[in-house]
Parts: sequence; C-alpha cells; structure tokens
Amino acid sequence: MPSPSGLSRATAFEFTGADSQCTWVGSVSLQPGARTGPHHHGRHEVGLYVAKGRTQILWGERLEFMADVAPGDFVYFAPYVPHEERNLQHDQSAEFVVVRTDNERISVPVEVNPVTAPERIC
Repeated sequence: MPSPSGLSRATAFEFTGADSQCTWVGSVSLQPGARTGPHHHGRHEVGLYVAKGRTQILWGERLEFMADVAPGDFVYFAPYVPHEERNLQHDQSAEFVVVRTDNERISVPVEVNPVTAPERIC
C-alpha cells in the first residue's frame, strides 16, 4: 500500500487475539531519502524492527528526542506519541517489520513546532 510520503506497507498477518483485540503484523518500506512527516497512530501501540537501512527516529510532542537506528534495532511508540521516521540513505530503501495493536490504518498527521536540536538518545 504505497503512500505519497514514500512509505509503503504489506500485511503479513492480521488477526484477532485475546479479548477480540486486533493485531497487525507486516512490513513497511521507506524510500531513499524519504521521511514520514510527524504523525501518531491514535490509541494504538506500535513496535518495529529495523530489517534494512539506517534511519533516524524522532518523537515527542515537539520531536524533542532522536535516535539513529540500524538493522537489528527495535523501536516502540506508545499511543498518541508524535513521531517521524527519516531514511538517512539516498540510495536504498529502509525496511521494517511492524506490529500494531490494530488492523486499522490509523495514521494521524500532526502539526508540531519541532525543537531545533533534539536530544540524542543512544
């Protein structure tokens, strides 16, 4: 499912677990040099595993935190937390395995006034 932001996703598993809660597992690809723009996923939790590429993740109300992630790294986003993924490579896509606590395709763009120098975590 491609999008204008250079992000595409493919479903691997979609199922209802305990207490009729849905879970989505799939792959997400971020094109070379692309960024998702600040967004959140509503009431849902998101965990991702970096399978390929070097990316930068920013998060927080003003995108005040930042981490560079590479293959083998895991990232978690709590509900309603604004975040943005940036592909730092200009010659290859970044690939993620993603688990979300929903099978809805909620991605809420948010307007943020980002800090000029995010705090680097790790």
